[in-house]
Amino acid sequence: MVSRFRISVLVPSAVLMISGLGLLWGCATGPSFVVKDDPWRSPEERACLASGVVRASAFVQPRSALGGPSVCGAESPFEMSAADNGRVELRPPASLRCPMIPQIDSWVRDVVEPAARRYFRQEVVAVTLLASYSCRAMNNVEGATISEHAYANAVDIGGFTLSNGQSISVQRGWAGSDREQAFLRNVHDGSCEYFTTVLGPDYNSLHSNHFHLDLAHHGSDGLKRICK
Repeated sequence: MVSRFRISVLVPSAVLMISGLGLLWGCATGPSFVVKDDPWRSPEERACLASGVVRASAFVQPRSALGGPSVCGAESPFEMSAADNGRVELRPPASLRCPMIPQIDSWVRDVVEPAARRYFRQEVVAVTLLASYSCRAMNNVEGATISEHAYANAVDIGGFTLSNGQSISVQRGWAGSDREQAFLRNVHDGSCEYFTTVLGPDYNSLHSNHFHLDLAHHGSDGLKRICK
C-alpha cells in the first residue's frame, strides 16, 4: 500500500539566490543555488513523525537535524540502513526525511523484490545508493535550483545485488542482457507509483548510471508526478 503525507494548502513558490559561502545551514561551503520557498515541507515532515509510521529500529535510526528547517536539511531525519524489515540492505545507508522511509520500504517490497523473483528467480539482498542527502543544486550545476537531495527527500539508485551474488548495475544493465533490461525497466516504471519524481537513463546523460527517486511536490495541487 502506498503511504503518502500531503499538506493541502500550498502557496506559489518564491525563489531567492543564496551564496554557498557560509550562508547555507547544514553545509559549510558549496555553489550558489536557487532556493525554493516550499511551505509544505515542515508540516509534511511533522505529520509523518506524528503518525508513528516511522519508528526507530536496528535499521532506521534518528540522526542529527542536518541543518533543518533551514536552507538545507530536515528537522528530524533518519539514517536508513535496510528496507523491508532489514531484509534488503541499503549500501551505504541513506540519510532521509520521515516521508521517504515508508516509500522506500514499500518500493523495495512491492516493486524491486517481485521484479527480481520474476526475472532472475532470486531474492534482492542489497540496493546500491549513489546519493541521498547532499546540500547542493540540481545536478551540481552552479546557479541551478536547489536539489531535493538537499532536503533529504531523494535517493539515487545505482544498482541491485541478488542473493546469488549477481550485481545489476543501472548503467550497464539498462542496455545489457534482455533480463537485465526487463528487470530495470520494470523497477523504473513501478517506481512511479511510489515517488513523485522518477528519472532514469532515458531522461538525460546525467542520469545514465542511476534512478533518481524523490517526493517533491509538483503542480498546483502538489500531486503531479514526473516519470521519465
